[in-house]
Amino acid sequence: MKAAAARDYREMARRRLPHFLFEYIDGGSYDETTLAANREDLVRIALRQRVLRDVSKIDLSTTLFGQRMNMPVALAPIGLAGLTARRGEVQAARAAEAAGVPFTLSTVSACDLAEVTRGVKQPFWFQLYMIRDRGFMRELLVKAREAKCSALMFTVDMPVPGSRYRDYRSGLAGASGALGDMRRTFQAMQRPSWAWDVGLNGRPHHLGNVAPVLKGRTGLEDFFRWMRENFDPTITWKDLDFIRAEWTGPLIIKGILDAEDAREAVRLGADSLVVSNHGGRQLDGAPSTARALPAIADAVGDGLTVLADGGVRSGLDVVRMLALGAKGVLLGRAWAYALAGRGQTGVSHVLQLIEAEMRVAMALTGVTRVSDINADVLVRS
Repeated sequence: MKAAAARDYREMARRRLPHFLFEYIDGGSYDETTLAANREDLVRIALRQRVLRDVSKIDLSTTLFGQRMNMPVALAPIGLAGLTARRGEVQAARAAEAAGVPFTLSTVSACDLAEVTRGVKQPFWFQLYMIRDRGFMRELLVKAREAKCSALMFTVDMPVPGSRYRDYRSGLAGASGALGDMRRTFQAMQRPSWAWDVGLNGRPHHLGNVAPVLKGRTGLEDFFRWMRENFDPTITWKDLDFIRAEWTGPLIIKGILDAEDAREAVRLGADSLVVSNHGGRQLDGAPSTARALPAIADAVGDGLTVLADGGVRSGLDVVRMLALGAKGVLLGRAWAYALAGRGQTGVSHVLQLIEAEMRVAMALTGVTRVSDINADVLVRS
């Protein structure tokens, strides 16, 4: 199968991954209404076609947090991404580096901070959850500083994990012990390419950043138990003081959907926020990013840098998000599918597709610079 668009990699991932892993990446929470709305609301946004303008020189470059980027795109943090391809986060980080865009390493990645640092030459971003064990959080932040991470992305929309029915149906969650292991092993055996590349040759199979606190427990049920026990539902805005005391670099707050929360992030000195509903994986029924973004961008003005994710599968989608008020866009499933389908090559290809599609969309809407993409490129109803 040859991928002509980023969304084609979804089918490649479905064919290659064990069922439980594909469902983990592909699924959302509850009835997945927010998951579906992320795509549906975004693709319904009409772009305003303009003609007879000189669009011979199009510049996609931008700067975020002092870092020059070849285009206003970054790879979002994806938990367990390293299980979709051999040492997967390293492959994705290399693809991002080659494309001149940031990569964000998840707290719950297979490859830890040190391994990804060894695999690339440029700094990357690190994503962190609020964890009950503040001492362990400090250790992670020290490691992020030692890795020279250029930004910290603090995820705030997961005080408790959302209920993801697909994970229970597939056997990823809720199937503990020997029975769960047998079910997942059977699914892996049905995907011999993945079993050879990742299952056998992609070891060690553990969550590198949290391995010290798991103390040798490497099963998937151990991971989900750790999540339930260690994510902190007591978190408030005051906890940002703890983060700021331990981290002096750019701070990005991920998981904002409400304008008042966005204004609070400004008041407390965040450098950036990500308008995000966690890819439809947390509160089902929450608004899509495309619906929430304009009001949040208006609420904060130039107070901080607004980023967005959710449902982005093309360069046109990136342009839509920028026109709605974002200064940069995070790719999530788009790169996870590509990593599963073709490894680093697939992620590189998706980024090439996004860039090419952005160039066409900008030319046909009559803009030549990223800074010129605003509400004027949208069809007003």
